Amino acid sequence: MPDGGVIAGLVPGGFGAEIGLRVGDRVLAVNGHPLRDALDFQFYGAHEDVVLSIWRQGETILRRGRRRYDQPWGVAFEQALFDGLRTCANHCPFCFLRGLPDGLRPSLYVRDDDYRLSFLLGSFVTLTNLDEADWQRLAEQRLSPLYVSVHATDPDLRRRLLGTRSGPDVCEQFRRLAALGITVHAQVVVCPGWNDGEALWKTIADLWELRDVVESVSLVPVGLSAHHPVRLERVTPAGARDLLRLADEWRRRAYRQVGRRFVYPSDELYLLAGRPLPGARTYDGFPQLQNGVGLVRQFLEDWARTRRRLARRQEARTPARSVTLVTGMAFLPFLDGVARDLGPMLGTSCRVVGVANRFLGQDVTVAGLLTARDVVEQLSGKELGEVVILPRSMLDASGERTLDDWGLPELGRALGRSVLTAGLASEVVWALTRECGALL
Repeated sequence: MPDGGVIAGLVPGGFGAEIGLRVGDRVLAVNGHPLRDALDFQFYGAHEDVVLSIWRQGETILRRGRRRYDQPWGVAFEQALFDGLRTCANHCPFCFLRGLPDGLRPSLYVRDDDYRLSFLLGSFVTLTNLDEADWQRLAEQRLSPLYVSVHATDPDLRRRLLGTRSGPDVCEQFRRLAALGITVHAQVVVCPGWNDGEALWKTIADLWELRDVVESVSLVPVGLSAHHPVRLERVTPAGARDLLRLADEWRRRAYRQVGRRFVYPSDELYLLAGRPLPGARTYDGFPQLQNGVGLVRQFLEDWARTRRRLARRQEARTPARSVTLVTGMAFLPFLDGVARDLGPMLGTSCRVVGVANRFLGQDVTVAGLLTARDVVEQLSGKELGEVVILPRSMLDASGERTLDDWGLPELGRALGRSVLTAGLASEVVWALTRECGALL
């Protein structure tokens, strides 16, 4: 079977449908350029005059056309990567995937380290597997920004953290990216005794010198499941306070000099240290939201706006007499406070249940790593509302499967309730006032 991407869907009125593409066609090349992924399709298909090579029913055919500059293709592919996923060859002792037990979604065991997904999805990569062809492509297509796991800028320490004997100097790589006009968002997974203290100070100082290319640096405490094969120290509350003091010094310095904070500790560090979360403005647009930096603040800001709207619109009511909101133990106090106000405003009984993570270990407290099994086991026997709302972060990107590969219909049958998902307070209100009537 030739390379290229298989079309999964076509938007009516899009240029793809206009020139006769069909679902199931395999697009091999655009304007003579073989396609490695959807990025190539977008890049080489950006011209007005296009010629596509298509594999259809065992033969290669051509489709030609002239596309208006602003006309969308309207083409969706089965997979974003046509030539396969580039996996990670490192052996980080703290790699969370190494501590995953059996029985989860198959995709969770794939250790991707593909810079294309970093650009497309914001996933973090190490840049340790780039060859010269990759650099040439970066120069041509300007894939920016990228999300890079740095962990340490000292080359020897970084190799230890990545579990490899060789590896490029990440600062040199960042200088090369800067020359190409590509920026990065960096993360440091803090492992006590390895890359904290003076090593962390040096890492931030080195990245600060590269601030024209490094737009943000997140600090994330190492996360270990109960099944992890390597015994590493976890960040303690006292350690979290030390990390935040170091971050605060850099944040003040950066804001004075460039008007942004540069260093962004994850929500987990503030919760662990028992410190209040920073205000929304100090996140500078939430550049690393997908990395757990500012998720709680975003939720609280959304709730403040939602509460004001509800106060002005007294007609907002839900047909559900009672609802149960499910979350992880870390977020439980925040959601509980919201529910106390939300219930009376919607005219419904609103109860919050925190679920402990027994599957991965009770030190794992974030809602996004809860399993359906833990939810069902810990909600069984409890008085549940007519509707159960789960955190959307429990599910995959499609919103269909949990970590342990359950679907929402299965969860609903196991709980004997209508099950919805939400990520923000406004989405909870929307689910209850718009979708609930049909479900009930």
